Amino acid sequence: MKTYKPATSKLVARYDNELRNLLMEDLKAFRERNQFTSNKQKAVQQTLSAA
Repeated sequence: MKTYKPATSKLVARYDNELRNLLMEDLKAFRERNQFTSNKQKAVQQTLSAA
């Protein structure tokens, strides 16, 4: 009987890499959006505190 562990391992490794890449892209996009909103909120707070 033959075992197909190397092919399975390659498939799992590829899946892990793809999943990690997707998560990193999502995290990067989330940080960019979150940074924009936090900067906007800081500007509003500074404007209100100056008034």
